[in-house]
Amino acid sequence: MFFVCVFNAVFKTEVGGNAPNKTKRRIDYEGTKHKNRCKRKQLLGNRKENGLTTFELALWICSAVVVAASYFLSKSEASSSLLSLAASLVGVTALIFVSAGNVIGQVLTIVFSVLYGIISFRTKYYGEMLTYLLMSAPAAGAAVIAWLKHPFNGDKTQVEINHLSCRECIFMTFLAAVTTVAFHFILKHFNTAQLFFGTLSVTTSFFAAYLAFRRSPFYAFAYAANDIVLIILWMLASAGSNTALPMVACFVAFLANDIYGFVNWMKMKKYQTM
Repeated sequence: MFFVCVFNAVFKTEVGGNAPNKTKRRIDYEGTKHKNRCKRKQLLGNRKENGLTTFELALWICSAVVVAASYFLSKSEASSSLLSLAASLVGVTALIFVSAGNVIGQVLTIVFSVLYGIISFRTKYYGEMLTYLLMSAPAAGAAVIAWLKHPFNGDKTQVEINHLSCRECIFMTFLAAVTTVAFHFILKHFNTAQLFFGTLSVTTSFFAAYLAFRRSPFYAFAYAANDIVLIILWMLASAGSNTALPMVACFVAFLANDIYGFVNWMKMKKYQTM
């Protein structure tokens, strides 16, 4: 009887006695998870199975419609226009996922860079071709690796946002200056059309690619600046022909997506630092 009493006392203390504490900790944990989900839904919206919110899906549909409409308005069935349409559709799809912090967007950016490089070569915009094939595509590949290595709380559909130090910003600016000067002389050697805007596109693209790789919200700000440059560039190309019209519409849609991307990444940053 003595041993039974001792056993019951020990059992009650170690198992039964800790049970209420374990239950409380479990309730607290579930409560915290629920609060986090509510905060995320409030800040970022409710994401569907495809990884997009209702607004992001609507933005993607509108962007695709604008791009497709521009193709039909150009009244051209040339292979260059078909390729422009394909590149534009891939591009707006890539951007909406990048805006959501989803690594799929960077994978699609590689595909877009290759298609856009081919289009630029045909239009003799060698600066754009070299920028996207030699800089944007490899940078997007590096971003895929970096984003996969830094998911937010283990969630592969949302990258962990990074903060750049002043020292790194100075280093980035130095690299951008060196890259711009080097590309300027290369583009000049190949008699690139619209040399000024081509060189400016290199600068903005470098900032955008570097910031996207480093997981900074300001990647979208740099891409928006690049979009404005490219809208001007392709408007000049479409002056004598409608075949470049889909590319103008493409970068108008890109600009809208990048503005949203900056806003959404700032919301993600706020949510991740709660």
